[in-house]
Amino acid sequence: MLKDNSKPLDLVTIGRSSVDLYGDQVGGRLEDMRSFSKYIGGSPTNIAAGSARLGLKSAVITRVGDEHMGRFIREQLVVEGVDVTGVKTDPERLTALVLLGIRDKNSFPLIFYRENCADMALCEDDIDEAFIASARCICATGTHLSHPRTEAAVLKALKLARKHGARTALDIDYRPNLWGLAGHGAGESRFIESGAVTAKLQSTLHLFDLIVGTEEEFHIAGGSTDTVEALRNVRKVSSATLVCKRGPMGAVAFVAEIGGTLDGGRSGPGFPIEVFNVLGAGDGFMSGLLRGWLKGETWETALTYANACGAFAVSRHGCTPAYPSWEELQLFLARGVKRPDLRNDQELEQIHWSTNREGEWSQMRILAFDHRMQLEAIAQETGAPLERIGQFKQLCLQAALSVASGRHGFGVLCDGRLGRQALHAAAGTGLWIGRPTEWPGSRPLALEPDLGPDCGGLDNWPKDHVVKVLCFCHPADNDQLRATQEETLLRLFTAARRNDLEFLLEVIPSKVAPVNDQTSAELIRRFYEIGIYPDWWKLEPMRSSAAWQAACQAIQANDPHVRGIVILGLDAPETELAESFRAAARFDLVKGFAVGRTIFGDAVRGWMKGEISDGDAVEMMKQRYGRLCMIWDEARTHSRDAPGKIAGEVA
Repeated sequence: MLKDNSKPLDLVTIGRSSVDLYGDQVGGRLEDMRSFSKYIGGSPTNIAAGSARLGLKSAVITRVGDEHMGRFIREQLVVEGVDVTGVKTDPERLTALVLLGIRDKNSFPLIFYRENCADMALCEDDIDEAFIASARCICATGTHLSHPRTEAAVLKALKLARKHGARTALDIDYRPNLWGLAGHGAGESRFIESGAVTAKLQSTLHLFDLIVGTEEEFHIAGGSTDTVEALRNVRKVSSATLVCKRGPMGAVAFVAEIGGTLDGGRSGPGFPIEVFNVLGAGDGFMSGLLRGWLKGETWETALTYANACGAFAVSRHGCTPAYPSWEELQLFLARGVKRPDLRNDQELEQIHWSTNREGEWSQMRILAFDHRMQLEAIAQETGAPLERIGQFKQLCLQAALSVASGRHGFGVLCDGRLGRQALHAAAGTGLWIGRPTEWPGSRPLALEPDLGPDCGGLDNWPKDHVVKVLCFCHPADNDQLRATQEETLLRLFTAARRNDLEFLLEVIPSKVAPVNDQTSAELIRRFYEIGIYPDWWKLEPMRSSAAWQAACQAIQANDPHVRGIVILGLDAPETELAESFRAAARFDLVKGFAVGRTIFGDAVRGWMKGEISDGDAVEMMKQRYGRLCMIWDEARTHSRDAPGKIAGEVA
């Protein structure tokens, strides 16, 4: 166990940070890649993010450039829950880049773009004693021992860790290319013998309590290509626990002397999974190992965590995006391998997605102006040109931003056809952004033409746009209509997940046929049954607590990690919405509202007719939107104070 469990940080990693550009096409040469997915990368950065997903309070000490890629790394680390106090911005150097590909199960080409990169400028001045003292463990990786400047920074951190009673760990992470032993085209190379590298590593091994590496990495650390001999050579200079990774055979830990074979150490079970992508698997392994080690688990348990996390990484695309959450890891260990290609295990993929989403939205106050058909009708009614619709949507955005005033928990629904300028302007404002995909008023459901027949148009959407779709449906729909609408929804949902976009499903049964307290719940259960797991539900303003309870129970029974529900408006008067808010606010799953015409209806008519100015329209919408936010907040506050809770209600 560690000496001080009260320290604010469990883990600080030190070293590389980069942007990984992963080739999307699998099975071809890197030369032939047509597109790339962008992830954070670099062994210490991956480990910090992976361990944060497993519940450790982690941080990373590194440098990034003063540019878009550096900001990307910093922002993604914050999203992952990693402390970025130690991430310094280098005004002179660029953030490192890595291009990677998956050729086949044995070939994973990669190119490092690290010439005078930001993280290799890390120096002793970047190591703050108070920050090191705040951590229970300091973890270094091998690359930053390859240069005198970065080595000095690492050694300072390790000595301060010893001073303040922290544990120390080393991931050998040997890349010959990064030690100057191989050319730019040999980034995939994992082992080249070098007496100089062995000597450099052995000069530092005594500073660590835990040393982790593959057999080849222990070969370089121990100066022998015989693994047992190499481990013995490391033991001569270090009393650390040595953990040797053995690929599909799992891993083995040596806490004392090294016997005659690798079978003499402690081990955890391996997992029979398909090798899809080995890149980043070691960092996933290290994240699981550190979770077990720093929580005081046995080595057998820690190695089980490590092997499982490595298995997830091996079976998925990318490094950090592949690593499991703690909930996901627990599910996997409890039920085992159901299919070797874990990325195609629907149960695991659902919990992976739902427990690793970006950000938290405990309250949602959304101004919806994604209306197209209704605004076109108003423009025609008032004699205004259609171009005015886009201008009005920009005024809606102004009203939303003014009411939000930089606070979290506000958002907009805006389309990309009539409201393109407002949609683009909303990016980076901090607002939640939902974007409709349905052809207005369609039943059976049809989609906006720009999505294409396979919904490939989602490829061009920013990652923070939530795919919203409205379906007019009812449990009494005939089989043919139901099948047609469900096929369209499944195609859209699948495309949204393929593009890592959140999904909001809006259902309005009352426009189809009469409804009762079970109508929405029946629809919800059916969509889960066919494999649609919305991140968000948008439901009608039901006034009955029984109806809300039935809907919430249907959702929680199928997806305990759902984002939540927002209430739609249906152009209802404010007094009616207030009544619905009071009924819905009693249930924790209901996060807020997404209302449009109740807020902007009078403003758009007056503005289209030329009776009010831009400023007047914005002010009118601000007042109504702000008042609706207040009504919701009061309803939620009242619900928390109300006696006599029932199942599913706000605690």
